[in-house]
Amino acid sequence: MQAVIMAGGKGTRLTSLTKNEIPKPMVKIAGKPILEWQIEQFRNNGITDIILAVGHLGQKIKEYFKDGGQWGVNIRYYHEIEPLGSAGSLYYVKEMLTDSPFFLAFGDLLFDVDLSRMQAFHHEKLAEATLFVHPNSHPFDSDLILADANDRVIGFDSKKNDRTGYYYDNCVNAGLYLLESSVCDRILAPAKTDLEKDILMLMASRGENVFAYHSPEYVKDIGTPERITAAEQELKAGIVQARNLKKKQKAVFLDRDGTINIHNGLVWREEDFALYPFSANAVSMLNRSGYLAIIITNQPVVARGLCSVEEVELIHRKMKTLLGQEGAFLDDVKFCPHHPDRGYPEENPAYKIACHCRKPDIGMIEECAQKYNIDLSQSWLVGDTTVDIRTGKNAGCRTVLVLTGEAGRDGKYNDPPDVVSADLLTSVTQILDGR
Repeated sequence: MQAVIMAGGKGTRLTSLTKNEIPKPMVKIAGKPILEWQIEQFRNNGITDIILAVGHLGQKIKEYFKDGGQWGVNIRYYHEIEPLGSAGSLYYVKEMLTDSPFFLAFGDLLFDVDLSRMQAFHHEKLAEATLFVHPNSHPFDSDLILADANDRVIGFDSKKNDRTGYYYDNCVNAGLYLLESSVCDRILAPAKTDLEKDILMLMASRGENVFAYHSPEYVKDIGTPERITAAEQELKAGIVQARNLKKKQKAVFLDRDGTINIHNGLVWREEDFALYPFSANAVSMLNRSGYLAIIITNQPVVARGLCSVEEVELIHRKMKTLLGQEGAFLDDVKFCPHHPDRGYPEENPAYKIACHCRKPDIGMIEECAQKYNIDLSQSWLVGDTTVDIRTGKNAGCRTVLVLTGEAGRDGKYNDPPDVVSADLLTSVTQILDGR
């Protein structure tokens, strides 16, 4: 396969480091230019045919990398004379492409990703364009992706929008793409073109095959001095490398009602959902720790006919929005809408079934373990009921019973937890202290 790196930016936010003497992708992080990290990542994924679209001070890049032989790759260049935006240069680059699809990355990204998983997703979906998406700690000022239940991109939510009137999914476009070469054919002239606004938005609005690949792996825009400093610290701590899904992950699976949000009976209206005051801090600690933070929750409110699947998803968007406002995010949210018992007057018979996903069964956990290569023996389940503890035991995880919500008083099972904690924050502190 081939990779194209858009390495032509001036990097006005990095002037204190570039001093207008080097292009933005040549700023060093942990002793190497950002661009060198990217080239090595593509090479490590078996991608050795690389096209660099350079512009401002592009000669510096050519002098440093030459033909790429020193890095075990073959590098060719397209040199922009006039800036053509994030996609305009593809009008010329397409003549250099021999493979389809190809990876595209912007020159200010630090990433460590198992690209074979993204490629498998792309082929499974028969995608024309696949966007790498993930949650982050500042969704309120990020460009967000709107996707349906099949991961098809159905819209874009610009960071310039006023989001005070609605809740949103924490699904951020990371700037790493897998594109069929036919995408380049949509650029009809060598003019300034924005990949997202001028190409992908139009494709999504027409219902074309644009998909969002969700992954917790490390992909970060390091286009400011502060972000470079943070990324250097994460590199040195091993966080960047450890998130690659080629390596076994560990997770903390979190129950929802009574654990992360205030226990309020069956929560089926978004106005009844409220986080505990300590929840964002606890989740943020997990985000920084190397553990994945994943919600798994039974939501029989759907089977009971109290609300729809879409209304549960609205509650979850509220949860993600509230957490994001405090700098925390969830790597995934899974819920079971089923309940096997019949007899409620308003029940929805389509969901009145026995299933493998309803806790204490472990279908939701197994799905996450496969998707994210999770070692369940190194993972935890935190919840407020004996059902949660039984679920964790069934999955081979260690378990924490929190004394919020039901506090174990449901009495359905007799499995002792590994740890008893006052609340979610205390439990996370104990997990991280004992790791």
